[in-house]
Amino acid sequence: MPTTPSSIDATSDRFVDDSARLNPIDATILGIVGYDDQLTDYSPEGHQARAESASTALREITAIEPATEAESVAKAVFVERVGIYTELHEAGLFESELNVIESPPQNIRMIFDLMDTETVQDWALIAKRLAAVPDALANFRAGLSSAAARGRVSALRQVTKVADQCETWAGHGGQSFFTEFVAGAQGIDGVDNALRIDLQAGATAAASAYADLAQFLRAELAPKAPAKDAVGAEIYRLWSRHFTGAAFDLAEAYQWGWEEFFRIESEMKHLASRIKPGATLAEAAAVLDADPRYQVHGNDNLQAWMQQLSDRALAELRGVHFDIPDALMKLECRIAPPGGGVGAYYTGPTDNFSRPGRMWWSVPAGQQDYATWRETSTVYHEGVPGHHLQIATAVYQSDTLNRFQRLMSTTSGYCEGWALYAERLMRELGYLGDEGNLMGMLDAHLFRAARVIVDIGMHLELEIPAGTGFHPGERWTPELGLEFLLTRTITDPHHVRDEIDRYLGWPGQAPSYKLGERLWLAALEEAKQRKGAEFDLKVFHQRALEMGSMGLDTLRERLAQI
Repeated sequence: MPTTPSSIDATSDRFVDDSARLNPIDATILGIVGYDDQLTDYSPEGHQARAESASTALREITAIEPATEAESVAKAVFVERVGIYTELHEAGLFESELNVIESPPQNIRMIFDLMDTETVQDWALIAKRLAAVPDALANFRAGLSSAAARGRVSALRQVTKVADQCETWAGHGGQSFFTEFVAGAQGIDGVDNALRIDLQAGATAAASAYADLAQFLRAELAPKAPAKDAVGAEIYRLWSRHFTGAAFDLAEAYQWGWEEFFRIESEMKHLASRIKPGATLAEAAAVLDADPRYQVHGNDNLQAWMQQLSDRALAELRGVHFDIPDALMKLECRIAPPGGGVGAYYTGPTDNFSRPGRMWWSVPAGQQDYATWRETSTVYHEGVPGHHLQIATAVYQSDTLNRFQRLMSTTSGYCEGWALYAERLMRELGYLGDEGNLMGMLDAHLFRAARVIVDIGMHLELEIPAGTGFHPGERWTPELGLEFLLTRTITDPHHVRDEIDRYLGWPGQAPSYKLGERLWLAALEEAKQRKGAEFDLKVFHQRALEMGSMGLDTLRERLAQI
């Protein structure tokens, strides 16, 4: 980055600093030091402070005239991302936010997964942050109550499901997450009895606070919560823009989702017949589940399998298909603590790469047997060439991108769209030639196409078209959404049930995968046509990733110039 940053870069960087101060949980996620002993204030006042910071920075950057193309891009990225944030705040959607996948109860619990635990200083910070949990959850309750007083409450499904999660973390029926977590301080040099007492007291208080939150959700918020899950078109469009950075024609996206679903389903049926002549998708899946080649037993072995496959992809793609710096060559694979939704997710590296990128797998409680054919493409999705390569590459661009672009401009449409594109790429590169692993990849894409249909359909209560072979003429409900995913895909039923709850509480996020992939594929084809014989796939990928994350409308404009 230049010695004297532009006004746009300087304002963007100040906003990152302000955001870290006002949102210590995000500061830890982003690797910004100085806030690891604190938690985010989710009270009405805390939400207002963050909104005022965003509005001030947005006004300042809007008034600046870019002097270079790079400044124009930085301005466009900032205005789009921070602009939709302010709209969501003004609509009261952050203060009332409660869902089973990513809302304050999950964020407060999960931030401890990212904290260092190697030294006495690390555990001293943990003790302080644990002691802050009761106040953080009390502030969150105040925010929910304030929103409820204005008639804004999440659906009953989300309220009760989050209460279940809180009780799991509080240790109902077993040991709390926090008690188990602080047990890791045993054996750390320098952790004396006084610090152990503080840690144990903090763990007990945090667990009690989560139990209190569960009680509040059931006794006070649930009676005010609407039974209806659908949020309707107005709110859905806001959240969709938040997750994609684009204003989609939802009717067109819904129709395209069906077309994409049928395209993938047709290919899967042909593949199923090769696995077992005459087999249905479910029958082919049963054959693969029973095949010893794809079986892994135990969480430790699942973690080892993930790590081995991830390491191999990093090593083999480096220098051939992507230029991967040394800083990106470490990707840790871990099993996530229990209590959250089932599935895999990625957390990015810190700005200086002192904490590496990590792939987490959240598995169903008690499950010990895993079928790797279902998950091979997921490792590529979360790791390399998926999220890890994409997100960590942007973090690495300190010479060309400001801190907001590197750390805070992420959109689901950009990231998840690239990750689906990356799965396709691995197929083209020969990494999914095995019929079982290919079936797993295709099912993942079929499932993401189904998400477009079901997510838009349920929240807008759309009609199911004739000719689909599934309840034609009826309007989508959560029950029909669950039935569709269970009967028309071969995804694990545990995962499917969690997914329905996720869609209903996180409107607009699920379609961002396929809609983002659609854009990446279109941009690739357009670049091939522009460049002709001069087109270089490696150069296209490298330049695209080095631009950093942004909304899909901005991305479309930028990719058209590659």
